[in-house]
Amino acid sequence: MSTPLAAQGSAWAFGFAGTLGTGWQVEGGDLGVVQYIHVGPFRSAELGARLGTFIDEGAIVGGSKGFLGGVVASVRTGLLPLADIGNETNPSALGLDLTIEAAGYAGSDSPLAQGSPWAAIGFYPGVSFGGGDSPHYGIVVGPTVFIGPVTSVYGFLGLRFELPRMHRGP
Repeated sequence: MSTPLAAQGSAWAFGFAGTLGTGWQVEGGDLGVVQYIHVGPFRSAELGARLGTFIDEGAIVGGSKGFLGGVVASVRTGLLPLADIGNETNPSALGLDLTIEAAGYAGSDSPLAQGSPWAAIGFYPGVSFGGGDSPHYGIVVGPTVFIGPVTSVYGFLGLRFELPRMHRGP
């Protein structure tokens, strides 16, 4: 790495994270810190927390059960540009990227076959908008593997927002 990490910038990240399908699913919110890096194809690394609940997608009323918390670490590739949006002096990029995520969870009253605690690994292709000193928005969809006494594969949907942190001085 030619540039010290402290000089490469960082951002606050927040968003929605949930598994997809019928029956019991995980739905929650994310809060974390993103560090912009230049390591191979990766351009950002994030460390954060995920808090949520278990939702019975088949229930009409009273479909939530228990709570969960987790620590999430991820890396994201650089943007494969599709288009520039905005005016000529300040365009924003629209493109594709890939997020690789690892998480460790613990939950109360878990209806999942993994019980509690469990781990997850996910590979999420996404569409992203923004970058540089402006906010960054993204949506990712892909497979996540829950690992515990039983291993299961779920679909995953994530909505991600990054707000660059202001830096004072060099």
